[in-house]
Amino acid sequence: MRPPTALSIAATDPSGADGLSADLKTFTALGVYGAAAVTALMLPDDDGDVRPRTLGADLVRGQVEAVLDEVEIDATRIGLLPTAAAAETVADLVETRADELGRIVLDVVMANEEQTVLVTAEAAAALRTRLLPRAHVLVAGPLEAAQLLGEAVARDELALRDQAERLRALGPAAVVLRGELGDVEADDAEDADDEPETHVVIAHPGGADALQADGGIELGLRGTAATLSAAIAAQYARIAQFDREGELGEIGRRGASDDDLTVIGSAQEFLASTVDNAEEWEVFHGGAGPVNHLITLAE
Repeated sequence: MRPPTALSIAATDPSGADGLSADLKTFTALGVYGAAAVTALMLPDDDGDVRPRTLGADLVRGQVEAVLDEVEIDATRIGLLPTAAAAETVADLVETRADELGRIVLDVVMANEEQTVLVTAEAAAALRTRLLPRAHVLVAGPLEAAQLLGEAVARDELALRDQAERLRALGPAAVVLRGELGDVEADDAEDADDEPETHVVIAHPGGADALQADGGIELGLRGTAATLSAAIAAQYARIAQFDREGELGEIGRRGASDDDLTVIGSAQEFLASTVDNAEEWEVFHGGAGPVNHLITLAE
């Protein structure tokens, strides 16, 4: 029996909380065999700011090709591509070996929680022009969505829905935008102290809908975005297995918009569970830590 498989192309976080580590934990928690290709190492600089230490394009290409030559992949999650060389290399692979990568979930990462910029302008351009049109699902935050569209960050859910729909028009079957928004204008003195709220919206062929937020951003937990996009990829990998085994009819038609909504909704529910079960965790020396990917192993 061949299990469902997924590939993560992403940066690695030595703490295990985010990026490639979060992807592989998510794949395992959802019963999917995970393979990986590293694009960068996330390490603090002399000022304590965590920044990517990049790998050469040849190393990124070599890893992905080695996986594809050995493992049949059902779905791929693409995360941080910090340089133009990395983004162009992955785009080349997506264009030439698309059939071997399965469903592609593009998680656009441009800055971290501290708003430290993680990608070059050239890399961002390659993401928009070459990878975004070929992704089945785009996952991004409000900042990334604004950067991809070349406009201001959405201030409310209505604007975020509009941006999601316009990003979907650029190629993806579905777009998921998740992040904190300021629902009031900063110059509104009466409400200026209102706290930002987390919103999750999904654009699909039928329009745009809101999903229940998970609380991970408010708690400061690390790895929430990676976990969501990896869970989406894992669910597509599981659908591919159902298809191979002739059981797809039980969950719907492959590629139908309702299937995309079901997959993304299920992934968001998984993320919410990892957040809910992380509140009592004390993994790091101090501060908020990772989400709890071990929930499916609990008795």
